[in-house]
Amino acid sequence: MRSRLIAAAIALVVTTTGLSGTPENKGPKPDVGDGRVAWFDLTTTNLAQSKAFYAGLFGWEFTSMKGAENLGAEIVSGGRPIGSLRVAEGKISPYDGVVYVQVKDLPESCAKAKELGGTVVPGFPFDLKDDRGAIGLVVDPAGHPIGMYSRTALPKAAK
Repeated sequence: MRSRLIAAAIALVVTTTGLSGTPENKGPKPDVGDGRVAWFDLTTTNLAQSKAFYAGLFGWEFTSMKGAENLGAEIVSGGRPIGSLRVAEGKISPYDGVVYVQVKDLPESCAKAKELGGTVVPGFPFDLKDDRGAIGLVVDPAGHPIGMYSRTALPKAAK
């Protein structure tokens, strides 16, 4: 489980780096509202097949992530990036893929997750590039990862 979370974290870094690669994507993402899903990652063992499936099912489009073209793609719906599709390391498990829920105060939310029996994944939270906010990744008491997204950068004391 730990190796899967570390792999997810590495893939997330690749994904979030791809998010801010174009000038039109600089700055915070649109405000979806606290407690609502702001971003999600899906995993696949066959990138081309999954792109075709989701394009046909939901009309999603995909853009390549610079430097990681064979490892994943950004999911675009209605002209807006909404998630990522990434190649899994090995077999897909029920815990592959992460949903990111928007929160007002990321350090406070990470502390609350710990109080409630969760674990903050090492290396999180961290700021996204180009003033896109910050993300945290926690594991709930049952072992399921959940991401948190804040539209604002971390306070200097939390970095």
